Amino acid sequence: MNNIKKQYGNPICSPAAMEIDGYEALLSLSLDMRWSWNHAADELWQQLNPALWEQTHNPWLVVQTVSTDQLQRQLGAPSFRSKLDEILREREEDDLQPAWFSTQHADTALKTVAYFSMEFMLGESLPIYVGGLGNVAGDQLKAANDLGVPVTGIGLLYQRGYFRQYIDDNGDQQAYNPFNDPGQLPVTPLRLPNGEWLRIPILLRGQTLWLRAWQVQTGRAKLFLLDSNDAANLPEHREITGEVYGGGPEMRIMQEIVLGIGGWKLLHHLGITPEVCHLNEGHAAFAILERAYSYMQQTGVDFATALTVTRAGNLFTTHTAVAAGFDHFDPPLVAKYLGHYAEQHLKISLFDLLGLGRQDPHNAYEPFNMAWLAVRGSGGVNGVSKLHGQVSRHLFEPLFDRWPTEDVPVGHVTNGVHIPTWESEAADEVWTAATVKDRWKGSTETFEQAINSVPDDKIWAMRNRARAALIDHIRQYSADKLAAYGASRDAIDKARQLFDPGVLTIGFARRFVAYKRPDLLLQDPDRLVRLLTNYHQPVQLVIAGKAPPSDQGGKDLIKRWIQFIHHTGLTDKITFLSDYDMLMAMHLVGGMDVWLNTPQRPWEASGTSGMKVLVNGGINLSELDGWWVEAYNPEVGWALGDGLEHGYDPALDREEAESLYTILEQQVIPEFYDRNTENIPSTWVKKVRKSMATLTPYFSANRTVKEYTEKYYLPAADAYLARAAHNSALGSRIVHWKQDMDQHWPHLRFGEMKVTTEGAGESVHHFEVPVFLQGLDPHAIRVQLIAGALPGGDIFRIEMEPSAGEGTPEGEWVQYSATVAANRPASDFTPRIIPRNEEAQIPLEYGKVLWLH
Repeated sequence: MNNIKKQYGNPICSPAAMEIDGYEALLSLSLDMRWSWNHAADELWQQLNPALWEQTHNPWLVVQTVSTDQLQRQLGAPSFRSKLDEILREREEDDLQPAWFSTQHADTALKTVAYFSMEFMLGESLPIYVGGLGNVAGDQLKAANDLGVPVTGIGLLYQRGYFRQYIDDNGDQQAYNPFNDPGQLPVTPLRLPNGEWLRIPILLRGQTLWLRAWQVQTGRAKLFLLDSNDAANLPEHREITGEVYGGGPEMRIMQEIVLGIGGWKLLHHLGITPEVCHLNEGHAAFAILERAYSYMQQTGVDFATALTVTRAGNLFTTHTAVAAGFDHFDPPLVAKYLGHYAEQHLKISLFDLLGLGRQDPHNAYEPFNMAWLAVRGSGGVNGVSKLHGQVSRHLFEPLFDRWPTEDVPVGHVTNGVHIPTWESEAADEVWTAATVKDRWKGSTETFEQAINSVPDDKIWAMRNRARAALIDHIRQYSADKLAAYGASRDAIDKARQLFDPGVLTIGFARRFVAYKRPDLLLQDPDRLVRLLTNYHQPVQLVIAGKAPPSDQGGKDLIKRWIQFIHHTGLTDKITFLSDYDMLMAMHLVGGMDVWLNTPQRPWEASGTSGMKVLVNGGINLSELDGWWVEAYNPEVGWALGDGLEHGYDPALDREEAESLYTILEQQVIPEFYDRNTENIPSTWVKKVRKSMATLTPYFSANRTVKEYTEKYYLPAADAYLARAAHNSALGSRIVHWKQDMDQHWPHLRFGEMKVTTEGAGESVHHFEVPVFLQGLDPHAIRVQLIAGALPGGDIFRIEMEPSAGEGTPEGEWVQYSATVAANRPASDFTPRIIPRNEEAQIPLEYGKVLWLH
């Protein structure tokens, strides 16, 4: 990184502006994405250009667009300059302040985590995201900055990002893809010392593909982005980074090559050598190959050894809840784009490369699965909630043939959100008064007690203020949209009177796809109308969300809501806000009383939208899926469903819709309007306080990043460095051990097992079974006695101890035995043989298993 320098986009900046004292400091400030969650500088941007700031919330664009005269006036004004200097001073002090990582883990091997993701949601000024995956990546990068965890992001800079939504007069979603002018985004090109733009070459079908490198400052953390829109590239290659998840399989594989292979090459060019590579979904799995290749280049080892060494430092996080969600590529497509790479760089055959992405490496017809590659190239695999960890163990079970689901090596780290990003102004004041200003940069242990001490009237005042701010936003947003489309003055004026700031406000804002069941409330339209129009206890409903452009079913779900609003005429009770994005989400989660979530279990891997309302005193009403399984109890919200998986069942949808109406009618609405003598809904406020106090700290990215650091990053860094030490000695030893086991394993077999049951009352089963080893060291295997889990328990396993068999040559047949309590039939127990190697991860790295039956 020492030989790379960052420039502020000259000649984009006005030469005259560069002469103004303080302008470069203002530029530096505007390029730091920390201002997407720290709003101390908002008044500066607002003073420079109020209208543009309100429309874009893009400080970099505001600073570039403002006139030189306005800059001179503001930077010359004592109040403006004083505020700028104060913010710069606070930023410098903040960067110098010891962070959680440096105080808790200073003397560790971990120096850099490279975090690869197809999308990052950092702020509305950088639209390179679709939704949940980008939300997780952006919030974790921000939290890493807050905690001082050395994470560097790697992603793509899209020319058009994700589509913008327009709902036409018929209720149909229309998609538009405006161009993202890099000059108007808070990104800066990375340049070499001689001023040349850093461009990364990779070979794509015999053609050199040039990737331009950009940097996004996120406080202390950095995000590096690549884009293919270089004039030296073929026209079809310039489109690779055209839009997020754009095109078909061929476009997708090229995007993932750019992210994984190009991204790791970028790190090499920057002189960054991460100990840990975190793959946020399987899209980035090609980084596994390039990391191994880079290690081959550095050390001269072969691919098998390089992969064994480097995989120890790779972490794969899956967000997928169904096997169809994994990226699959046909073998000819992989051959087309990676055949030369496999043979000329990795020095392996294309067939061997394809085998890394197949359930059966020898099946020449099986597609290439990016998730399979990610598992086979990583030292750790995790889902994003406790339930999703269980779901993922089932999904990855095919890679671990004959291993019980419980033994499939997939853990979990439940997602959390970056609280400062999603915290409303009203909530921030309450939390700051109860705790401290920079509360999300360290320990959160005292927060529950602090929030529990906040009186009812303060919490209720916070909620009223936040709801009123949301209603103001809805009115202004709706009026502006109508004005832009040429609506009448009466319609615009009516929009400015939408909704009532004193009425219970329920929100549903999600991607419109079938499994999220956004139409569950429409199962009984007449009942919904009665619910919304109750004179004494009214309700208002806010709906938002986009359907994937290729998903006609999702677009039909949007249209159904639009038609319901038009047919009932309840525009004062329900609204659909088009073009849902991060800025809109911030308003919604800040002011919503109830956040509704209705996915089909277990398709919601985690979900984070409901987490965002916690800090603001919103309450969740959600299906028992994803994160809500861990969070729910009756004191903090309401739950739908029985906590079981039923598959697609229209009858179940009707049952859960009935349950939803009943919960709203009998619990939610009455609790909101049941007021004490001070006009405070004390039962409601009690639930708000409990949710804020107990759930907000746990479901924060603060906790998530700490957990990733201590559970995965630190051990992964140690494991990688241990395998790489002494000319890859440990890595080579593991490769040779696997080769040796491959030779011996086919000859292992069980003899006849003998079972005796002894004792009265507290009796025991005694098991003895001979194992044929054919000269294999008994310490190279484990023989275990296994029984399935009893209700409410875990799988039973116990080590069987070896002893030399009588009358047989030692090292050929070895007798193994174990004794267990006879609290279940002896027939429940079965012995198995698994590999033993304390230096390797079993079964992740070597999945052989042999059962007696």
